[in-house]
Amino acid sequence: MSGQTPLAVRMRPISLDEVAGQQHLLRPGSPIVTLADASAKTASSVSMILWGPPGTGKTTLAQAIARSSGRRFVELSAITAGVKDVREVMQEALNQRDLYGQSTILFLDEIHRFTKAQQDALLPGVENGWVILIAATTENPSFSVISPLLSRSLLLTLQPLTDDDIGLLIDRAVADPRGLNGAVDLDESARAALIRLASGDARRALTGLEAAAAVATAPDRLTEDETATVTDDDVAQAVDRALLRYDRQGDEHYDVISAFIKSIRGSDVDAAVHYLARMIEAGEDPRFIARRLVISASEDIGLADPQALVIATAAADAVAFIGMPEGRIPLAEATVYLATTAKSNAAYLAIDAAIADIRAGGFGRVPVHLRDAHYPGAKRLGHGKGYRYPHDNDAGIVPQQYLPDELRGRRYYQPKALGAEREVQARLERIRRILGEG
Repeated sequence: MSGQTPLAVRMRPISLDEVAGQQHLLRPGSPIVTLADASAKTASSVSMILWGPPGTGKTTLAQAIARSSGRRFVELSAITAGVKDVREVMQEALNQRDLYGQSTILFLDEIHRFTKAQQDALLPGVENGWVILIAATTENPSFSVISPLLSRSLLLTLQPLTDDDIGLLIDRAVADPRGLNGAVDLDESARAALIRLASGDARRALTGLEAAAAVATAPDRLTEDETATVTDDDVAQAVDRALLRYDRQGDEHYDVISAFIKSIRGSDVDAAVHYLARMIEAGEDPRFIARRLVISASEDIGLADPQALVIATAAADAVAFIGMPEGRIPLAEATVYLATTAKSNAAYLAIDAAIADIRAGGFGRVPVHLRDAHYPGAKRLGHGKGYRYPHDNDAGIVPQQYLPDELRGRRYYQPKALGAEREVQARLERIRRILGEG
């Protein structure tokens, strides 16, 4: 419990050997190891973009590289830095190189927050080797970093830390003089709780440990010379809930909604409810979830169960009417219904096939007998001549041509023998025979 510096900062590795996880990036001869090796005969000067979830070690790697390599280290945050700050760093780096032969590592955190103009300001320094840029981002660089900067940098992807990685960091923080220095014991249930609540985020794990240790060492808990033991109750008191890796504007937003819809489509109701819960807990807009349910009901279920669209639309209306947190209940009801009912994408395939024909020029004139005959002069043009009124027939269907000549016989809707669409399939076969298309 030293000073006011957070435990997560105090425990930041001082060399690559102390880094937990990311072993796929730390093999001998890898770009990061080469850049950090001060004794390397050929010094590496390649810039890097580190992409990964929060708490996976992007800042840690950058600082460990700088310490190990002996290079000058400058850190900027895209939240507070502007073009002027970037240009000043570039000029100073150029001066340091020319006057003292010292190279500079520029660590730029959250580069995705930089505008195009701000990222453009980095290019001269990166291209001419004034700085070695190590940029960190939690968002896909393909969408958030300009192409010229991407092409001049290595893109390295960091993986979420495993439970073993998080456990190693927690154990080290308990014993290390930089950390808690053995001031507390940590029972196994508390350790497991911290690992679970961290969700792969090292910073979250160490912050939780520090908070739980403060609870355990409260003056009213200890007798003289007693060593505090952190329990899972202490962890529960200190940490409310696990930190979900979920950015409503980033990749996780799209990944989770994709998994949600695919779980419904695949009829895995438990997975669908899981992803729904993740979105709700992360504060996703419930109207966005409801819209996706309505789309799923039409795209993946269709006429196999026409009630699905009714229920999905009702859930969307209910969420708009009652709001959250109660809105989670109709969302869950619709999710469960859609996941467990029969599936058919026949209507979805039908409209897409028809649109494809239209876009390819596959259309023609409306048959004369189907054209509007209600305006003056229409009959003189022959519009409506020969049209047969279906209600005049006892079956409600009469044989006549409806598609343009160019598309005569074309079939878009192909119902599946699933759920209620099985009945549609049988009925449609009879209709097509009457229409002369059987």
